Amino acid sequence: MQRFAHLWPAGSKVLDLACGSGRHLRWLVGQGLCITGVDRDAEALAPLRPLAEVVLADLEGGPWPLADRTFDGVVVTHYLWRPLWPRILSSLADGGVLIYETFADGQQHIGRPSRPEFLLQPGELLRLCAGLRILAFEDGYEPTPGSPDRPGRFVQRIVAVNAAPGSSRRLALGPVSGR
Repeated sequence: MQRFAHLWPAGSKVLDLACGSGRHLRWLVGQGLCITGVDRDAEALAPLRPLAEVVLADLEGGPWPLADRTFDGVVVTHYLWRPLWPRILSSLADGGVLIYETFADGQQHIGRPSRPEFLLQPGELLRLCAGLRILAFEDGYEPTPGSPDRPGRFVQRIVAVNAAPGSSRRLALGPVSGR
């Protein structure tokens, strides 16, 4: 996520979906972004209230809590609930950047999650983001950095932009100097 956060200028509105205790939310706030974090765990959200807008919501069992709102960015990590995809995509403003990363098929052989409904299938993020401009996509095994004895994880990640066809917006693949 940090590699592509430069795509959001300071002040951009970014949604951190299923934000948990706010690891990404905290970092994004530190980059000068206006963050909305959503999670169902009230205890995890409580310490985040002074930092950002937080929304307590059950994304799987309740109504979509952000009706008619759009964001310059959406971040989702380690969370997969396929019925939310239309809502996630409709939450991206024109030019909005989606960064999505979660576990992929293969993870069931080395650890959790292991149930198929929580694992992306090969190329699934590419199919789900077919209407967006894909800037980066990875799908494979990622070793645990600095811990060759610990199992890594199978992961899929995508960075995609809700860009109009023919858009001339320059999207730098690396951080912009001075940020």
